[in-house]
Amino acid sequence: MTKVFEDSFSELQADMVSICMEYVRDKAEKIFIYCSFEERVISNDFFYCINGKAVKKHKLNDAVDAITENMEYNTSVERQKAVMNIINDDIKKIYKLCSEYKREMPTEIKLVYDVRENSLKAEYKYDLVYSNDPVKTADDIAMEWFEQIEADFNNK
Repeated sequence: MTKVFEDSFSELQADMVSICMEYVRDKAEKIFIYCSFEERVISNDFFYCINGKAVKKHKLNDAVDAITENMEYNTSVERQKAVMNIINDDIKKIYKLCSEYKREMPTEIKLVYDVRENSLKAEYKYDLVYSNDPVKTADDIAMEWFEQIEADFNNK
């Protein structure tokens, strides 16, 4: 049986989740992955919910009590870059897949993986998100999303 577009697209998203799970050593409640592809510029970011707190990839250890939980995350720049490079490669593969199947490439993908529920929710945009803004970059949009998620967790 041949793969269809949706199967390949889903596999690439699952790969992004998998590398983010590996980075956090399977110890997160939720994973948030931001992907951007505008004007042929690729960007991504990822962050987590750990112990009920929204935390950036380099601040994972702020969400755990290393003494009681007997662990510390490796949040080295090298590890962060490695994950980001894999996600960027997956975004390039999605672009190639969309081209092959003559589908529109999303300009933005927001993935939320709920570890406990083993469920993935995805939100796609196809219009320009930041390229037509005189100041904003993909990093700004990812930061805004993080701040929104963080506010949601703080208001619970």
